[in-house]
Amino acid sequence: MAKSRGGGGPGSPGGRHHSLAGTRESLAEQGGDELSSLGSDSEVNGGGPEERRVDKFGFIVGSRSAEGPLEEVPLEVLRQRESKWLDMLNNWDKWMAKKHKKIRLRCQKGIPPSLRGRAWQYLSGSKVKLEQNIGKFDELDLLPGDPKWLDVIERDLHRQFPFHEMFVSRGGHGQQDLFRVLKAYTLYRPEEGYCQAQAPIAAVLLMHMPAEQAFWCLVQICEKYLPGYYSEKLEAIQLDGQILFSLLHKVSPVAYKHLSKQKIDPILYMTEWFMCAFSRTLPWSSVLRVWDMFFCEGVKIIFRVGLVLLKHTLGSSDKLKSCQGQYETMERLRALSPKIMQETFLVQEVIELPVTERQIEREHLIQLKKWRETHGELQCKSPPRLHGAKAISEAEPPTHKALEPVPSIIVPPGPAPVPKARKSKEKNREKGPASPANGPGAEGNGAPGSTRELLHPQVSPHHQSKESLSSRESEDTYL
Repeated sequence: MAKSRGGGGPGSPGGRHHSLAGTRESLAEQGGDELSSLGSDSEVNGGGPEERRVDKFGFIVGSRSAEGPLEEVPLEVLRQRESKWLDMLNNWDKWMAKKHKKIRLRCQKGIPPSLRGRAWQYLSGSKVKLEQNIGKFDELDLLPGDPKWLDVIERDLHRQFPFHEMFVSRGGHGQQDLFRVLKAYTLYRPEEGYCQAQAPIAAVLLMHMPAEQAFWCLVQICEKYLPGYYSEKLEAIQLDGQILFSLLHKVSPVAYKHLSKQKIDPILYMTEWFMCAFSRTLPWSSVLRVWDMFFCEGVKIIFRVGLVLLKHTLGSSDKLKSCQGQYETMERLRALSPKIMQETFLVQEVIELPVTERQIEREHLIQLKKWRETHGELQCKSPPRLHGAKAISEAEPPTHKALEPVPSIIVPPGPAPVPKARKSKEKNREKGPASPANGPGAEGNGAPGSTRELLHPQVSPHHQSKESLSSRESEDTYL
């Protein structure tokens, strides 16, 4: 995945199997068309018009004959799921500690759309991260940023889901928020800077939550779920490519043998898949279901999706009849069959595929040893990868305050309601001289300690002006 520094020219197809230099720039040159189109909706998969369509927002959809009618969750079932998820989110630390398997099963069924943004924040730990760093995003937002990244980010803004109503207008609120999030990350992690693959990730997050929450969610993805993926040398993605290839040998020996024979390096077909978490590869309904499971279970979901796509694209002799050479194979991997990307089929295959965190970590140690023998020590000192919500929660246990809901409604200053049990006493006091200090409006007259300040002690006017919603918890219904 290329780090965008003005773009690299497409590489020669005949040279794609040569050794990789290992930087974002060299991968852009060697990767050819499949990398140079990143972030563009024009030719994401390289398929012809009869195989690839987009909906009104520009998201990839399959052919009608392959997908059939869209499956919608009945309204009654959706309401029941919303009720269950609200109960979980309001008691998140208890559910995470004692009923994590239930959370996983509910993520596999799909998070209700109205609560997806909030659920992703709780699953990823970004909700806790934000509460631990209140004001940090605003601070980064006010800084000018490094000019070398600002220019590149500006050029990428219009390429992210250009038909979506949030991003259709140049200079619109969607593009502005995307710029703010990506710029803030370059300031938060200046050693990494900006990578093209972060833009579609941030765009999907912004479709579900305000800019500040999207920023911390992006931080968690980059640091906990996919550490090292967006670093200068792309060592982590190359290692995961070899892990994927090794796992493919067990999942689909036929596909493994074919790719080995054609000398197609994994980095040539899995880079965009993994670095963009399939947001530029799958139909939109499938993207959301994959992300629901990814935030809960971690990177093993990304591996499983990649293995399912390879298995059902190259996993039999019949499928390989039209993939005799390297070029034909790469074209097939760019123009994946709509049937295998269809939501119901793909999710079921991913759930059933027996690839565990332990297998991934074991393969990681093997490939790391091979890397050191051929390349020396890793230059990227990224933190250890955490496998999903449970691991993140155990590594960074939330405080009670971090997951405490903040009221969405601000009560105006005024007298506080008096409990019934005290009414008789108040009547007796009214007969005597009233004391100003004990008056019912003493704390509701706009002075320090008023109800307004108690409800929102940490919300600054600047924060409110930067968000389109009125509170940190208002993302519950942010669609």
